[in-house]
Amino acid sequence: MLIRRPDDIPSAEITPEGVYHDRRRFLGAAGTLGLGLATGLVTPGLLSACAPGDVREANGEVERGAQPLPDDRTPYETATTYNNYYEFGTDKEDPSANAGALRTRPWSVVVEGLVKRPATYALDDLLKGLTPIERVYRMRCVEAWSMVIPWLGVPLRDVLARVEPLPSARFVEFTTLYDPKQMPGQRGGVLPWPYKEGLRLDEAQHPLTLLATGMYGKALPNQNGAPLRLVVPWKYGFKGIKAIVKIRLTDKQPRTTWNDAAANEYGFYANVNPAVDHPRWSQARERRIGEFRRRPTLPFNGYGEQVASLYSGMDLRRDF
Repeated sequence: MLIRRPDDIPSAEITPEGVYHDRRRFLGAAGTLGLGLATGLVTPGLLSACAPGDVREANGEVERGAQPLPDDRTPYETATTYNNYYEFGTDKEDPSANAGALRTRPWSVVVEGLVKRPATYALDDLLKGLTPIERVYRMRCVEAWSMVIPWLGVPLRDVLARVEPLPSARFVEFTTLYDPKQMPGQRGGVLPWPYKEGLRLDEAQHPLTLLATGMYGKALPNQNGAPLRLVVPWKYGFKGIKAIVKIRLTDKQPRTTWNDAAANEYGFYANVNPAVDHPRWSQARERRIGEFRRRPTLPFNGYGEQVASLYSGMDLRRDF
């Protein structure tokens, strides 16, 4: 564990229900993205990987002098009803409202490209024999909100070892299911579909990188990426691609969805970096969902000791 286990968190530190609901009412009043889409006033380039309500917050005054608060685990209800998953709509509540009918069994994953064992794997076969582990990770959105989520999953490197990357492989590309009948958000042109993400191979093989199949000790809910999603805790949340159906090993840096939509706003690496602002939002501080005061954002989301060496010698302002 890299942060405290839930059992170590005193009940007094858990977000009070009233605070949580006040927060939701505030975000609901501030959110206007759905109206903008309906009227054509919002273009894909103005969309983001996070909540419209947080645009207003992130463009407001930063609270000075706020002290870092404990890494309390985000309540399950919050983490499963307030998230981004544009395949089911652009509003925060849309995934939980619209993802229930997604069929996640049976599920298969195509593994192709520069591997010794390319095949279409039934998900159970791909993960067979790998013991799920729990990791409690901070999750930092690029629009300056964050959560703490206990994930269940397997290290991605164990899955990659199973399919045996070739020596020429340098990157891993991931693709989400494309099925507009099940994913109503894909019927529009909000983003180029299907959603794609990518990692360098050494990032993918880092022990912190997970393929998650559950959270909070339960199976992964549809709205959070069931049955299989990526979790890379030192990167902004939009790198956590959901409902993965394809993993491709390649020798070239893959194109990614948000980078294709707005290259000046969403870099390939997307490492959490308080020194490099998004063009529209400061990244220096963040608001933990359920809290009112902002806390300083930590380089690499607080996992610098484990991952900073991956980027030694790189200009992280250019390679953001």
